[in-house]
Amino acid sequence: MDKEGFAPATMKVTMLLADAAQAIAGKLYILGGGWSVTGPDPTPMAIAIKIEVPWDQANRRHVLRLALVNEDGRPVAVPTQTGERPVELNGEFEVGRPPGLRPGTPLDVALGINVGPLPLAPDGRYVWRCSIDGNSSEDWQVAFTTRSARSSGGGEGGLSSGS
Repeated sequence: MDKEGFAPATMKVTMLLADAAQAIAGKLYILGGGWSVTGPDPTPMAIAIKIEVPWDQANRRHVLRLALVNEDGRPVAVPTQTGERPVELNGEFEVGRPPGLRPGTPLDVALGINVGPLPLAPDGRYVWRCSIDGNSSEDWQVAFTTRSARSSGGGEGGLSSGS
């Protein structure tokens, strides 16, 4: 608690699945965003992330980790040249306080993370979980489902054509 009796501010994370995403000059540019069903064939995807960093956590390095887990919460592993490895993305970020900004103003970090096609099982449920500095929150995640191999049809908005 601070001197006014408030708990220290925590980061807020917003995540969105997309076909592709870029972060340029603090803004997210999202193509084909907002889906939650994909496949069954391996398809590229992106995770668009907006992090709201509290004023008191600016000007220091933070460690970001994204982990892909299955519906049971177990890490998803994919084959690599050196054997199976869990799907994890790790990085660091730091946001500075621009001159003239009112003290206490939260600062935004925008990240567009593009992921190549992953060999995920059809008819599965998966979750990208985010943690920052080893901390996470229930809403710091985004889930998706892979279509079953027999129902790969889809149309606009993910609706099947009646065939």
